[in-house]
Amino acid sequence: MTQDDDAQRLRDAMYGEINLGAFSLFSGGFINYGYWNVIPNGPISAAERTESQAELYRRVVAQLNVGDSDHLLELGSGIGAGAALVAEHFGPRKLSCLDRSPEQLERAEANTVEVRRRYPDRVEFRQGSMTDIPWPAETFNGVYSVEALQHVDDLDATAREVSRVLVPGGRFSTATFFEPDEAPSSVEPELLETVDSGVDVLRPVGEFAAALQNAGLDEVSVTSLGDHVWVGMDRWIAQTEYADSWGRNWLRAWHSGWVDYFLITAHKPT
Repeated sequence: MTQDDDAQRLRDAMYGEINLGAFSLFSGGFINYGYWNVIPNGPISAAERTESQAELYRRVVAQLNVGDSDHLLELGSGIGAGAALVAEHFGPRKLSCLDRSPEQLERAEANTVEVRRRYPDRVEFRQGSMTDIPWPAETFNGVYSVEALQHVDDLDATAREVSRVLVPGGRFSTATFFEPDEAPSSVEPELLETVDSGVDVLRPVGEFAAALQNAGLDEVSVTSLGDHVWVGMDRWIAQTEYADSWGRNWLRAWHSGWVDYFLITAHKPT
């Protein structure tokens, strides 16, 4: 078994029987670090934590300029809170959601019963890989992913697949953490448990930007969101039972220049 196989086994367990979405690190059916417009002076409420995660979704999907005739694809759709938000708030004609984990897909189906009742045939879930997307070429007007690409071992393949399934003129948008191109050195592996185990793959952000360009996409844009992510997330972790865990090291890694959180967008030429 290879190191990549070991890492994938850990990911499958994390999102399968362990059910990361049920941890107090997250809330409201989302599994992301959140985008914090304003960090409260006092304790952060569960509603404020949930809103930070919803806002990250809104920031990512807003880059797609969604129209009511559009067909969107979410890569790594988790337990469905983001899909429900996008289906209702952005109103695409159809939203297809891809996830590797059958357990996550079952949870997502259960968590989106109401939105699928209100908007019949708008939302669908399918099992599959981001490196082998199970839809034909030129299917989607927009493809997006929120805090999932750090789990992909072959981002070059993902970039090629995104380009393949986008229609000409379609757009791609994602947000997650990468190593800054100007990082003084690579992060100390033992500092971040999921990086050390291979569950999270920390790559230079410029490598992924180049992969998108090599896949035929243009207008590639990379924007740091770190000021709106790391401090708020660390404040939230400090309120949970994980206050003394390694998860507090993300803030240290960001301050040291080893990691940052990025919004990355691209366009498929017509």
